[in-house]
Amino acid sequence: MELFQSLDIYFFKIINISLANPFFDWLMPIITNQHNWNPIYIFLILFLIVKYKKKGVIIVLLLIIAVGLTDLVSSHIIKEIFQRLRPCWTQKEIHLLVPCGAGKSFPSSHAANNFALAYILSYFFKQNKWIFYILAVLVAYSRVAVGVHYPSDVIGGALLGLFISYSIIHFFKKYFAKKINN
Repeated sequence: MELFQSLDIYFFKIINISLANPFFDWLMPIITNQHNWNPIYIFLILFLIVKYKKKGVIIVLLLIIAVGLTDLVSSHIIKEIFQRLRPCWTQKEIHLLVPCGAGKSFPSSHAANNFALAYILSYFFKQNKWIFYILAVLVAYSRVAVGVHYPSDVIGGALLGLFISYSIIHFFKKYFAKKINN
């Protein structure tokens, strides 16, 4: 466990300190701020519903279920179990670009939620999946770059988001997909 924590801190410092630069200092706080994504989410919801009608409503519902469940499990169950403090509270040498926040660190809810979105959207729009995953990776990376998560936090969050959204899609395909496509 000590080796794992040492590696986590080592990679945190590479991303947060060694790779820091004026461009990232400007860009990463923008990417990590969830409020900056709200207009994009609103546009996405409206676009899906207007362009794809019934299928779009189903996609939106699956996205809401995935993010809601992922956020619930991440923020209210796993974080409470692990009680891991954020690096901005525990590391002396840190390049903090946003307020630290009082929440716990493991797993990253930002990473979990964005990977859940990426998986659901990739299921329906396979040709654009690389865009969805690049955006999810950028958000996850930004959490380490701004100093509020360790790399293992965002990896754990990504895996949680993928697992939950995979489960939702599996359930959807088993019980609903045939009825909707007929």
